[in-house]
Amino acid sequence: MDFELSEERRLIRDMAREFARGEIAPHAAAWDEDCIFPEETLRAAAALGFGAIYVGDDVGGSGLGRLDASVIFEELAAACPSTAAYISIHNMSAWMIDQFGDETQRRAFLPRLASMEHFASYCLTEPDAGSDAASLKTRAELDGDSYVLNGTKAFISGGGRSDIYVVMCRTGGAGPKGISTLVVPKDTPGLSFGKKEKKLGWNSQPTAMVIFEDARVPVANRLGAEGDGFKIAMMGLDGGRLNISACSIGGARAAMEAARDYMKQRRQFGQSLAEFQALQFKLADMATELEAARLMVWRAARMIDLDDPEKTLHCAMAKRFATDAGFRVCNEALQLHGGYGYIKDYPIERHLRDLRVHQILEGTNEIMRVIIAKRLLAD
Repeated sequence: MDFELSEERRLIRDMAREFARGEIAPHAAAWDEDCIFPEETLRAAAALGFGAIYVGDDVGGSGLGRLDASVIFEELAAACPSTAAYISIHNMSAWMIDQFGDETQRRAFLPRLASMEHFASYCLTEPDAGSDAASLKTRAELDGDSYVLNGTKAFISGGGRSDIYVVMCRTGGAGPKGISTLVVPKDTPGLSFGKKEKKLGWNSQPTAMVIFEDARVPVANRLGAEGDGFKIAMMGLDGGRLNISACSIGGARAAMEAARDYMKQRRQFGQSLAEFQALQFKLADMATELEAARLMVWRAARMIDLDDPEKTLHCAMAKRFATDAGFRVCNEALQLHGGYGYIKDYPIERHLRDLRVHQILEGTNEIMRVIIAKRLLAD
């Protein structure tokens, strides 16, 4: 049991931190304010290997592990949780193609995803299928060597902008065993998009409905066998939950560090805020929660890397704890700033808005509790 990062991982962390501070942080507020999707910055991140972190290097990926990814996403999110979260979703989609695609599919899609010449979206949620994902209704009917796809996906990050959509759809009967996964290019006839959603946070990435109306998708674009789609989606979410947890830790860490610095320079009642023991205790609790969250994420990441049979349980635990803790820490950081934390001249309110959705997406934290309890009661 070793709690220290290897020298290689420290170098990866430092590279991600330098990029985040130099290329993301100076622009994050403007991206949020003006709803800018920073394509060139994303491609610059991909040039460092962040577009396909745990995709095979034979198709342009970095060939790294989930612990490496957790370290990277924490650093990127310290600058902009919204932008880091989109990179996470893109990575999850690329990994699904790498892991479950055949060689033709891998070589057709992954090189341009790895460079972020193409962007990818993960399409599971529907207007009537959120937490109950296995009840999805988007249907793909086999017609010769193609599927005819009909249905609507909701709250899709990158919707309308991404070039590749990894879509979970129904090819069989009701329930999870009737679901398959198709890779759908943006130029597919019959594919369209809803309005760009106006959101509380995550404004540096577009979100929209993805609509299929008799969209013909080649059978050759199916990942795995018919009926494997729900399993593929859930395996993707194990890693996605860790990435979004790392994003919560990064955003909350930045808020905590800003609060610490503010406490040192802000004076009230004749002394700095840092001299009030009650506020010291707040800061101590914030740091402790983030350290605990980080250790949970790193452990679960290692379990994925080792294909441990309990990986899904620990990913759910880490996601529940880290995203709740991250939002709590941001909220405390805002409180420590007083009124200044509520205005956009300071980054705290942006981190707070961005981190709130982490308790909802990649499976709500209530669903994380369902997963944990079900496993605990199974024996």
